[in-house]
Parts: sequence; structure tokens; C-alpha cells
Amino acid sequence: INAETWGVLLSMADFGIPDPFSGETGLDDDSTSSGYIHIRSQQRNGKKSLTTIQGLAEELDYKKLLRAFKKSFNCNGTIVEDEELGHVIQLQGDQRKNVADFLIAEGIVDKNNVKIHGF
Repeated sequence: INAETWGVLLSMADFGIPDPFSGETGLDDDSTSSGYIHIRSQQRNGKKSLTTIQGLAEELDYKKLLRAFKKSFNCNGTIVEDEELGHVIQLQGDQRKNVADFLIAEGIVDKNNVKIHGF
């Protein structure tokens, strides 16, 4: 069987299996579309760590939210624009629990939609 015949046979037989080379997995791995807020801690050098928050709704005012985080947790932070993930808030230190409690207490997100990674 040559390559052309093989291609015709494969196009005729639809087995319901996604193409592994198309880049589409068939799974919904996108954190922003799944509705979850992902809170992660990344270890830097030594004792230093960085907390990242992603998956927040686009209609939120990220600057005001960051200002509230910085004032409440006594840390510094920034907003990073990522083409795949959208807006990602970065805070200094391990603030995972503080961020989750803040978002739930302020009613920004439901407790079931918060994923704290690393605990």
C-alpha cells in the first residue's frame, strides 16, 4: 500500500479517535475556559518563592485586585500578560492560602472553583 492509498483508507475509516498530530487532544485543559482559578507556588532560589494566580475572569479589574492583594498580604506583585494564559498575577512569597481565602471571602470566586496546587 502506498502513502496515497493509506491516506484514503484512513480518511474513510472514522474511528472516533482524535488525530495525535493535530495538536488537539480532545480534552479541555485550558485553565481559563474550565472556570477554575489556579493558584500555584513556584520555588525560586533559597527560601524565596512566587505565587501565581491564573484563570480569573477577564472583566475583573486586575490592577485593583493586585493592589488589594499587596495591601492585605504585605507583599509585592505584578500582572504578567501571557498569550496562552491571559492575565497572570504574581505575588512574592507563598500566598496560596491567603489568596484563596481572600477570593472566597470577597465573593469573587466560589470555593469549588479554586484549585490550590502544591498543598
